[in-house]
Amino acid sequence: MGYNSGGSSFALLVVLFILLIIVGAAFLY
Repeated sequence: MGYNSGGSSFALLVVLFILLIIVGAAFLY
């Protein structure tokens, strides 16, 4: 982690957001 901390943190945020959407969809359906 170190050389591109901003990009990696943004990617982590996107992954968490996508996981939240998947869990929400699995909950609804």
